[in-house]
Amino acid sequence: MSVLNSSAAAVSALRAVLQANKAGAQRGIYSVCSAQPLVLKAALRRARTDKSLLLVEATANQVNQYGGYTGMQPADFIRYVSELAEAEGVSAQQLIFGGDHLGPVVWCKQSSAAAMAQAEQLIAAYVQAGFCKIHLDTSMRCADDPAQLSDELIAARAARLCQVAEQHCAPGQQLCYVIGTEVPAPGGVTELEHDLALTPVAAVEQTLLSHRQAFLAAGLADDVWQKVLALVVQPGVEFDNSKLQLFNADAAAALSGYIAQQPQLVFEAHSTDYQLPEGYTGLVSGHFAILKVGPQLTFALREALLALAHIESLLLPAAECSGLAAQCTALMQQQPGYWQSFYTDSTEQGWQLLYSFSDRIRYYWPQTALQQAVSRLLSNLNRPLPLPLLSQYLPLQYQAVLRGKLDNNGEALLLDKIDQVLAHYANACGMTKTQGADADVSH
Repeated sequence: MSVLNSSAAAVSALRAVLQANKAGAQRGIYSVCSAQPLVLKAALRRARTDKSLLLVEATANQVNQYGGYTGMQPADFIRYVSELAEAEGVSAQQLIFGGDHLGPVVWCKQSSAAAMAQAEQLIAAYVQAGFCKIHLDTSMRCADDPAQLSDELIAARAARLCQVAEQHCAPGQQLCYVIGTEVPAPGGVTELEHDLALTPVAAVEQTLLSHRQAFLAAGLADDVWQKVLALVVQPGVEFDNSKLQLFNADAAAALSGYIAQQPQLVFEAHSTDYQLPEGYTGLVSGHFAILKVGPQLTFALREALLALAHIESLLLPAAECSGLAAQCTALMQQQPGYWQSFYTDSTEQGWQLLYSFSDRIRYYWPQTALQQAVSRLLSNLNRPLPLPLLSQYLPLQYQAVLRGKLDNNGEALLLDKIDQVLAHYANACGMTKTQGADADVSH
């Protein structure tokens, strides 16, 4: 089944999950926002184990008509993930492809006319490639925009991009949309707000009204408006380099109560990384039924890789080791573009480079030098590792190895570390029966 032909089944399956959530079931879906191959491999294995849907999203910065920072255009990304899925035994019917922050974000230093023209090309490329979940994000200001964009202007631009998506939708292809004006900045924030303000219900009402009017003004029929499945709001979750704002269900009760009364809509929660397991359960219960996760997955990848690198250094002569940590630091210092506007305190940059919640190192993993270092590390550790070292550096994986649930080699340990994160999301979304402490070991 082609990606285009499977989009109808994917959208139908997604709608069923969201409708179950609206009916009060503990059901939702998590969105894996990563192009990192080991992260995707772990996510695919989780979907295979759970026999669940897997929503994989690419952002406009990652993947666009010019390649983005991954070097992939939208069709390349779908082909890449589909090939990984086939290798892992995950069917095309289990995959849903989403485009995140699709709008002028990549070109917002240009005039609004130029940026929106680029955004139209972006939307067309995503839809033609087979992406079926489209996040219309026009919340960022362009070079000639006023300091504060009105809801009406944001909505008019979103409707314009929706028109383009509909124009490039192939026969048999189904699309669904996510809207919202209170969208976290792509890539994360540099400093967590002292008092993180949740989106007021009145603002949600205004967003829906302005978008509905904009869709009508753009000549989009009511059946197109019915494709809007979710709205992005601020539920009170965020993270910066070293701090977290945890979800408070009581504080978000008004939002949850409001969206429960909207027949077709749920909330989509961004920046949900690093929440406690009960936070994810609370979000899904409160109709934040789509949970975006990105940096926490590559954060877990980095944790595992550096733990394995420590083990490697204890088992092998220095000349045979990958030198992964030193290579990561050197590369980031040589090419500071991806982190220097995030790690602005010179007294903390020493630890932030590798360990920040913002995980800016995720932008460097595709580079050849680090790919080679990771390959060497996993090759060096492709054998049973001493149990005392596992206990020291990867204690939860150590327990899983003892229980006979996890192979004792570098790649298996690494993938399980990533799966710890995925399991919390899967549990909250009702995708797996794995609960409690079992979600912290092997699955």
